[in-house]
Amino acid sequence: MKKGIYVLILPLVVVSGVVFANREIKNDASKKPTSKPLSAAERGAALKKWEASPDGIKYKEWEASPEGKKVYAGAAKIRKYIRDYTNMEAVVTSLSLPPGSLLGFGVMARINGDDYILRFDDEPQQLNSLKVNDKIIIKSHSISYAPKYVYPIISGEYAERDSKTIYKHAPRKGGC
Repeated sequence: MKKGIYVLILPLVVVSGVVFANREIKNDASKKPTSKPLSAAERGAALKKWEASPDGIKYKEWEASPEGKKVYAGAAKIRKYIRDYTNMEAVVTSLSLPPGSLLGFGVMARINGDDYILRFDDEPQQLNSLKVNDKIIIKSHSISYAPKYVYPIISGEYAERDSKTIYKHAPRKGGC
């Protein structure tokens, strides 16, 4: 009887050992190698390489063009509000984005006399109630630009109308 139990337990122990050993190997393989940050010289070399590429050349031409200068000037006008995450008063000028836009849901808005694309990550029902000429208060942490658009792009994180919050960016899941 004792021999029979040993015969049954021995294969179970061997199979368990193989399974756990294989699991550790898979976990080690899934860990991505961490790359050290690039030095300033390496970043500069990578930037020079990109600027020499066709995309880099097109971007530099756009920056020097009147449209590019206008976009940068518009971004500079509100940079302080973006940096400090303070209120900006905006007037909705259009409920749709420029044709061919791939930014998701957004509206066109005028802030301090300049037009901006105001884009939101999702589309809550309260934003659908916006109308042209509505005055809203917005806050954002980021502004971007792309040669495809002749307006700076504000990523809306907070919006209110008539002292009522109509949009608040949801915090990232699983993040800090």
